[in-house]
Amino acid sequence: MHREDNIDQPLGDSRSVQLRDQARHLLAQIAAQFAPATLANSLGLEDVVLTDMIVRAQLDIEMFSIDTGRLHPETHDLMARLESHYGIKLKVFAPEARAVEDYRRNHGLDAFYESLALRQTCCQIRKVEPLQRALAGKRAWITGMRAQQTANRARLLLRQRDETHGLEKFNPLVDWTEQDLWSYVRAYRVPYNVLHDRHYPSIGCAPCTRAIAVGEDVRAGRWWWEAPESKECGLHLATPLRTEAA
Repeated sequence: MHREDNIDQPLGDSRSVQLRDQARHLLAQIAAQFAPATLANSLGLEDVVLTDMIVRAQLDIEMFSIDTGRLHPETHDLMARLESHYGIKLKVFAPEARAVEDYRRNHGLDAFYESLALRQTCCQIRKVEPLQRALAGKRAWITGMRAQQTANRARLLLRQRDETHGLEKFNPLVDWTEQDLWSYVRAYRVPYNVLHDRHYPSIGCAPCTRAIAVGEDVRAGRWWWEAPESKECGLHLATPLRTEAA
């Protein structure tokens, strides 16, 4: 990053500035009080904003991504652009090759279209198991989840205890809107996935993601053949506990 990139940029309104400052403060608290902490960087718009905040403040927070083996080329390109732009190296976790081979042999490469159970099994292999390895030994993990993303996330907390992984989980952008994200990205010239410009507000694996139409829910393009209530990959299914925000 260039030196002039370190100054605060105008974000358009006081609400955006307040949200930015709250997120920055929380990230600084996490780095100071919950080390080792890590950002689960899914390479969506939310996570590139968090990446910018962490690097800009030079916080001691690790960042990792999960390469499922089925990502869009544009997502791989963003990984490279983030590393070049910020001078960082993302830790990348991949699924176990044997598990992927067994799934393909027993069910077929794209069997996830056939049933919810097969889709969840694919997500377990390609996402959930690598996440478990990525979080091993950490005291806290940070996500880009927002309350506005889905009905399932409407009551999302800023901080919760993740009993599944035995650590604290933080969602610094919980109250941000999509407009808030774009205001930050434009003000700070943050690299982002070009698929967002092609009506992909939420981006996952290529076979499981499509562009959305005007008026559709932001996650309507994820697993579009399934019922809305089933549209989670298993990374964020633990019931949040109501703990005091940091």
